[in-house]
Amino acid sequence: MKLLVCISKTPDTEAKIQLTPDGKQLDTSGMKYIMNPYDEWYALVRALELVEAQGGSVTVINVGPSSNDQIIRKALAIGAHEAVRIDAEPTSAWFVAHQIAAFAKNENYDLIFCGKETIDYNGSEVPAMLAELLDLPFVAWASKLDMEGNTATLHRDIEGGVEIVKVATPFVVSAAKGMAEQRIPNMRGIMMAKRKPLKVVEPVAVDDPVSVVQYALPPKKKGVKLIEPEHIDELVRLLHEEAKVI
Repeated sequence: MKLLVCISKTPDTEAKIQLTPDGKQLDTSGMKYIMNPYDEWYALVRALELVEAQGGSVTVINVGPSSNDQIIRKALAIGAHEAVRIDAEPTSAWFVAHQIAAFAKNENYDLIFCGKETIDYNGSEVPAMLAELLDLPFVAWASKLDMEGNTATLHRDIEGGVEIVKVATPFVVSAAKGMAEQRIPNMRGIMMAKRKPLKVVEPVAVDDPVSVVQYALPPKKKGVKLIEPEHIDELVRLLHEEAKVI
């Protein structure tokens, strides 16, 4: 099997988010970054499990500058066989999807994995756009994937139950929680990652219709009012007069 896993660099979940004075960019000074957990824990690991069971190779791909190489090397340390970095600053989901599609269109991948979303924008846009650009079937938010020959059986959590679908390769899938279990790179993997190929590719020209006008932080949370259990009347009054349903 020839598999492609799309990975993103995102701020650490504990990072304090600050904006530049003009509100048009994220203030990255002192920011700690990680590989997007949905890409790492579920998409990448499930791809590796399939190759370990059936043979083949796993390539990871990232759109970003050279500062992303550390994140890419972690994917190689976890077990990916090779990596590709498209040397461009990701400006939108549209831009990223077009860059990945331009690389993948002639590579004949059996499966293309993405995480269900990134933890910074939570847009869930790139996988669907990528499938459309490559004219491939797309299964979103899959929590389980089993292969039999060239046919995959996938489980998707839906409201009130689980949807089970079957699809023949090639296709695009976005991985959700449950697809696999997180792997921690060991020392051998870390050392081997230094020798694995990381190919840098020039971006293609894309007419990006998306531009950032301004970012804004959400308003600070107000203090919480604690009501003693015996003061039910006061609780009812506050719910009627002060509570707001958002």
